[in-house]
Amino acid sequence: MAKPEPAVGGSSIGEVLQVLQAEFADVTISKIRFLEAEGLVTPARTASGYRKFSAADVERLRYVLTAQRDQYLPLKVIKEHLGAMDRGLRPTPGGRPTAPQAAEPAGLPVAEDFDADRTELKLTREELRAAAGISVELLDQLESHQLVVARGNHYDGDAILVAKAAAEFAQYGVEPRHLRPFRTAADREVGLIEQVAGPRRGDLTQELAALAVRLHAALVRSRLTR
Repeated sequence: MAKPEPAVGGSSIGEVLQVLQAEFADVTISKIRFLEAEGLVTPARTASGYRKFSAADVERLRYVLTAQRDQYLPLKVIKEHLGAMDRGLRPTPGGRPTAPQAAEPAGLPVAEDFDADRTELKLTREELRAAAGISVELLDQLESHQLVVARGNHYDGDAILVAKAAAEFAQYGVEPRHLRPFRTAADREVGLIEQVAGPRRGDLTQELAALAVRLHAALVRSRLTR
């Protein structure tokens, strides 16, 4: 039997209760209010002060209730998991959320490959290291040569791709210091893209970035086959 879903535009707490009781028979309005008070869900409020739960709020409540019922996790741990998921990590059955696999575009990239999923991912240093499968020493070297750079206090999904590529280069005896020309070339390409795009961003920047990567790959390949 399909689960009932919340109404479009937000659901009242009573409607959310009805949705959740199809899966969690013992959930109550008091329980939902308690989870809100603990900061595990933050529904919007109308001008009159009534709660309005989005579909994402309901899924968040489902996650909390499932973790309590099936894994017996305390709320403190569940809240940590939710915080990780808010940074773009994905839940795993019976464990902490982990970074999604950073898939490399197949063949030469197109504009659609430059999506926001990787840049919006926010990883801690340890999460990045674990996702890329690299040592602390290699990550230290990548950072010292500015091949991997934190955005504020976190790293995005592209950092995983860079770290993985560096690890594969290392298998051939290529150290991070040898990879600095790639960073220099990338900086120059970004400068050209920004000059062409000017104040226009978004889709135009993505298209130019895809063209730059395709040109770079074609030039490298043409010189290797001479």
